[in-house]
Amino acid sequence: MEHSAVLECVFGSWSPKIGDPNVTGWLTVLSYLIAGGLCVAVWRKLRGDGGGRFWAVLAMLLLALAVNKQLDLQSALTATGKCLAQAQGWYGQRRVVQLIFLGGIAVAGIAAMSVGLWQLRGQLRMHAIALIGTIILLVFVMARALSFHHIDRILGVGQFGIPNNFLFENAGLFLIAGNAILILLGSRTRRKELWI
Repeated sequence: MEHSAVLECVFGSWSPKIGDPNVTGWLTVLSYLIAGGLCVAVWRKLRGDGGGRFWAVLAMLLLALAVNKQLDLQSALTATGKCLAQAQGWYGQRRVVQLIFLGGIAVAGIAAMSVGLWQLRGQLRMHAIALIGTIILLVFVMARALSFHHIDRILGVGQFGIPNNFLFENAGLFLIAGNAILILLGSRTRRKELWI
């Protein structure tokens, strides 16, 4: 199958559109932007040490995920994989490829977290809540990207009319934003104490 046929297949099953055009989708985008903005503020405050680099990378990640939230680019990736699998004749073995892909993402995630922990050595207590929020968020993103149907069903179910995917995704963002606010408020308190 040539490139044009693969592209035709991809755009036959995916088209650029707003991914979550409902209230919870837009609230999540707003949460990403607020948390990302707070990460930028912490990065500017801590610039020059390991903690600053952690917050800079986190800010870039959150802003990229905010854009992806509504452009639904992971669906384009899934459609591309499906079309390539069909074109190259390995669609029947796609679960093995998904598991290999998941393993690669997990190894990359563990490596990134190891580097992050090394960068934060000696400062872990200050950034621990954001690290937990980041782990929650990355687990959510991986689960959604792999699009296993039983996971999609669990995430689509709701509590009190609110979908689990909204609660899970925003829990990670809430922890990141909360840690950022604590750091920003803590630095202001220390500054005031210096002036007293």
